Amino acid sequence: MAAERWEPDAFKTRVDEVLRPFVATEAHLLTAVDPLLGPVADAVEAAVATGKRLRAAFCYWGWRASGQPDHDAAVRAAASMELVHAAAVVHDDLIDDSPLRHGRPTAHTALRDAVPHHPHTVGAARSLAMLSGDLLMSLAGQLFVTSGLPAAYLARARPLWASLARDLIAGECLEILHTGTAPDTATSLKVIRYKTAKYTVEHPLLIGAHLAGAGERFHERCSAYALPLGEAFQLRDDLLGLFGDPELTGKAGADDIRGHRPTALLAETWRLAGDEERGRLRALLADGDPDEDRLDAVRATMRRLTAPERVEVMIAERVDSALHALAELNPPAPARAALTALAHSAAVRRS
Repeated sequence: MAAERWEPDAFKTRVDEVLRPFVATEAHLLTAVDPLLGPVADAVEAAVATGKRLRAAFCYWGWRASGQPDHDAAVRAAASMELVHAAAVVHDDLIDDSPLRHGRPTAHTALRDAVPHHPHTVGAARSLAMLSGDLLMSLAGQLFVTSGLPAAYLARARPLWASLARDLIAGECLEILHTGTAPDTATSLKVIRYKTAKYTVEHPLLIGAHLAGAGERFHERCSAYALPLGEAFQLRDDLLGLFGDPELTGKAGADDIRGHRPTALLAETWRLAGDEERGRLRALLADGDPDEDRLDAVRATMRRLTAPERVEVMIAERVDSALHALAELNPPAPARAALTALAHSAAVRRS
């Protein structure tokens, strides 16, 4: 299918048609080792069952923006980005101890059923989830190198995988290291950049561009588009995490507050608050598992201080910056239309 127009549903179908049989085959090979591994195989398959396929889209349109035509091998290579994402999600949910993702139990929660007789059921399930995430990251590399693109093309992009993994791990580590410290917007934005923006937008886009053989100047302009957009994506997630509808987000509401994570939303609230309001926030957040009344009070304080509005401004500024960089990039018309639409859909959404 030639993709001269950006049709998100059609592209998602193409990616799913790559991912699902690939992962199903790997899951079958895993259970062939021992049927006892069935729940782990199920967790691996569940990790890729749903998703917007944004990372695959950015990789694919990095390829197309560089002047390359539509090609099934390029879609297959782009689909590997979704396995990176699946691995990151399993690990992130494990780190955050999140109970839900896409409205279903997270891997480390679901895998408790696999070890009911283990003396440390929770710890064993967490270990199985960690290993499931490790397998997904390994499978990402396998899908990439078996995509069908020429070896010379793959060699151009392969070094970026080390940067992707390093930046993603750096962001996760920074979030852990800053959790519980005084909220600071600059710190939160740095965490966002490394934990989300780079692996969600920048690295996929650059990998696509490298596969296509684009030059260094083109790569710089890709990053100028990708980084602010990736930050906007996570800032929207911050808002949805506390003010979104859990029925639409598929996540447990207020996980960020319960985990005292260094989000920009909390940092902006803290920055805008006076001494009295900071004291109130400290009291509300002192409980490691605040009830709904306390969470509603946190939301009310944030609204009163206009922190959500400030984060909305930050999102809009970053989307504008991304679109300005896209204009300077000046890719072929189909890629420009797709990357414009992706910029809006990534930052303006309800889930």
